[in-house]
Amino acid sequence: MSFFSLLAALLLEQLRPLAYRPLVQEPLAHLAAFLESRCNAGERRNGIIAWLIGVGGLLLVSAGVHAALVEVSPLLAWLWNVAVLYMALGYRQCGRHYIEIQRALGRGEVLQARHLLAEWRGHGADGLSSSEIARLAIEEGLCTSHRHLFGVIACFLVLPGPTGAVLYRVSAFLAAAWGKCNDAENDDFASFARRSFAIIDWLPMRLTAASFAIVGNFEDAVYCWRTQSHRWPADGLGIVVASGAGALGVRLGISLLEPGEPVGRAEISTGEEADVGFMESAISLVWRALVLWVLLLLLVGLASLVGG
Repeated sequence: MSFFSLLAALLLEQLRPLAYRPLVQEPLAHLAAFLESRCNAGERRNGIIAWLIGVGGLLLVSAGVHAALVEVSPLLAWLWNVAVLYMALGYRQCGRHYIEIQRALGRGEVLQARHLLAEWRGHGADGLSSSEIARLAIEEGLCTSHRHLFGVIACFLVLPGPTGAVLYRVSAFLAAAWGKCNDAENDDFASFARRSFAIIDWLPMRLTAASFAIVGNFEDAVYCWRTQSHRWPADGLGIVVASGAGALGVRLGISLLEPGEPVGRAEISTGEEADVGFMESAISLVWRALVLWVLLLLLVGLASLVGG
């Protein structure tokens, strides 16, 4: 059931990419803002209550609908699984900037690539060279592949029905939305959401990093993972970026001006300078890792059928 649900959701996303922003991102943003406005009194327990209402409420709805549909028809329950997983992914739409940046750099349109990168990351990109643009795009692309593909799939496979996909997507969004402000009051409110998502994402991150290592340069990926992942900024994705950099043999990190001011960033990997060719290699790495996941899931499903 999980294999066919995943396969159907992935095929559906390829044939008709989800309008992720209006259908998922904006409703979750409204939910996060509503819960924060009603619950944030500057204490950690307020954040716990808000998180439980937001994440727990959506989990109960998704699980309740699934349970009700199972009683009516297994096919309807399966379609519900596919629909929820399809909405939780959103990889094609969230990663579309990457393809556009790659095409712009391939045509030599550095100004257009800067504009697309700034729009994607929400930071200025003035003055960045083509190599710096490619490097930042690869970093963002690796993170996006985890947050909108592998992380969702991992949780979907672990928990029953569509609850895993809902848990990952909503908890990731709330942790990011509530953690944007750096004031002490908001930090207390957001601490539980951040900590909860760090726990939820602990295993999926390592599965993603391991997948990159297996389908890429295994030795360099493991080396970067073990020795350099701690250098990455505290966004929780150092393992994924370090493993991806080693698997690709590309240099990521490195200090840059953003915008006009130096931003300290530790170098990841000992490979070559990033360029458009490495952007293509990063796409191939993600797809090979996805094929690996699908094949492993298929083998597990076949083994369970044979064993049963």
